[in-house]
Amino acid sequence: MAIYFKTSELEARAGYSFTDISLLESALTHPSLSYGSGKKKKNVSAYERLEFLGDRVLGLVVAAWLYELFPREAEGDLAKRHASLVNRDALRRVGEELEIEKFLQLAQSSEPQNIRQNLGAFSDSIEAVIGAIYLDGGLVSAQHFIKKFWDKVIHTEAAPADPKSALQEWSQGRGLPLPIYRVVEKAGPPHAPIFKIEAVVQGVDSVICEGTSKREAEKGAAEMLLKEIEKK
Repeated sequence: MAIYFKTSELEARAGYSFTDISLLESALTHPSLSYGSGKKKKNVSAYERLEFLGDRVLGLVVAAWLYELFPREAEGDLAKRHASLVNRDALRRVGEELEIEKFLQLAQSSEPQNIRQNLGAFSDSIEAVIGAIYLDGGLVSAQHFIKKFWDKVIHTEAAPADPKSALQEWSQGRGLPLPIYRVVEKAGPPHAPIFKIEAVVQGVDSVICEGTSKREAEKGAAEMLLKEIEKK
């Protein structure tokens, strides 16, 4: 059975009007609606498939854009810029600008788990919306959406440093062992997991950071350690 809800406000904010509105509805229907007693229902929404597609479209558009903007930059620096523009923090910023949480359709049982405040829900839904725009209007339409919301942050003067790489370089520069990342805890339902990662580097107190993926939590932990190092 289809789920109907008002989407015109979101279309206005996104700067794109859908021909097939069911694509946008699917992009806003969180997979929590597809989980009953721990198992997926039949005929689940296309949310996760759209998220998969949108992730690839975003990556391609941003890569081509960076290639044009920074013709003298080496591959490594382009890769750092790319990673910072397609990560969960960047997607969350777009989600907050669109106020995507107002439009997400969630199972009532998921509300206590604060999915609306979950970083992963923001980022995944934006990728799903990008996938929906691509299917509805093609690559040019998806490109227009991405450039509208990423234009403010893509024109930075220097390639951002990846915190894990920066922490590793700091350790190596002092002849110390490489940083260690350990999974302390994994919690939450399958569609919204939360990882707690402990990061350890010699000479600094260990830290623990949460994230919706191991990669995100490790990055956050590395950032925390770098801040501790700056205080010394």
